[in-house]
Amino acid sequence: MPISIQVVGGSLGGLTAACLLRDDGHDVTVFERSSRELEERGAGIGFLPATGRYLADRAGIDLSTISVATDHIRYLDRTGDVVHDAEHRYLFSSWNTVYRETLRAFGSDRYRLGAELVDLVQDADGVTGIYTDGTEHRTDLLVAADGIGSFTRGRLAPGSDRSYAGYVAWRGMVPEAELPTDVSSMLGDAITYHVYANSHILVYPIPNAAGSIASGDRLINFVWYRNYLEGGDLDDLLTDRHGERRDLSVPPGLVAAHHEEEARATARARLPWQIATVVDAVPDLFIQCVNDIEVERMVFDRVCLLGDAAFAVRPHAAAGTAKAADDGWRLAEALSAHPDLPTALGAWERTQLELGHRLLDRTRVVGRRSQVSNTWEPGDPDLIFGLYGPGE
Repeated sequence: MPISIQVVGGSLGGLTAACLLRDDGHDVTVFERSSRELEERGAGIGFLPATGRYLADRAGIDLSTISVATDHIRYLDRTGDVVHDAEHRYLFSSWNTVYRETLRAFGSDRYRLGAELVDLVQDADGVTGIYTDGTEHRTDLLVAADGIGSFTRGRLAPGSDRSYAGYVAWRGMVPEAELPTDVSSMLGDAITYHVYANSHILVYPIPNAAGSIASGDRLINFVWYRNYLEGGDLDDLLTDRHGERRDLSVPPGLVAAHHEEEARATARARLPWQIATVVDAVPDLFIQCVNDIEVERMVFDRVCLLGDAAFAVRPHAAAGTAKAADDGWRLAEALSAHPDLPTALGAWERTQLELGHRLLDRTRVVGRRSQVSNTWEPGDPDLIFGLYGPGE
């Protein structure tokens, strides 16, 4: 039976769920706190099957037109020599590219910008979301896809705070055409790793800001994991060049100059020359904290937590967006398969809690191997990206 649903959060997870629920005949409205359409600095994402499933199966998009395929997993040593090269196919895209296509599939009529959830009230018959734009929206179900800083999780599961993993991701992108030919040719057909004591960096090609995947138009994207002690070290790193202490990330152009200079100098001193060239060529580096979030419940009567609002997993499985998309698919399937809302939500919660805990545990193990125990070995099949398991 069709129901009314408000989706809080218009990022990839919320949009995918909204598209699926709308397609099944439900009355769906998305509320996004940003006053304009979202941007994620063009950062790259691993384009796992669950992430692209809606676009391929329902929106009719050829995923090869919005992603870059790499056919190798390659490791370089400190001198830049190849020490491991295995054939393995991945797809990579950019957050912006996937967001644009998913928003186009949903449309703008029911996508309300500048509407941040500030309160919610439930009773036996429905749930009312109260928003900063002055609206109160009453529906049968509220899907909270409001991300790692979820207001909804804070209200309903206040003990489920995020915990710092002990390291951050330094990130950046540079146009492929701006790199020396020997660098772009080495990095353009693979995901390329370098692993050293208590750290690792990975590099791969992604679409450019306009979505082009043509050779020469693409961006080369890197993610570099570095350890910082919680407290003074981390506080200093997250204090931007204007003196503001940031919470989760420091955007491009705002990383304090001395930290950016240190990162570039460390890249030149410690990384293979090809990868150091990429780091040095990026105009503005940015930083994202690596955090864990896990909950023991995802359903609270007529409210459910989806994606990062429930589980924020470390990036090492490239499965954060895939997990959020899978939550949306499973929710739509549960609502179709069960005769009433409580039964459907209970069945959905059981499967997605199990998946979330398993995925978070796996990414914690991978993170420890790189950042703590130094047991990361090139070619280990346990390191393959995947949502349900390595390579799955």
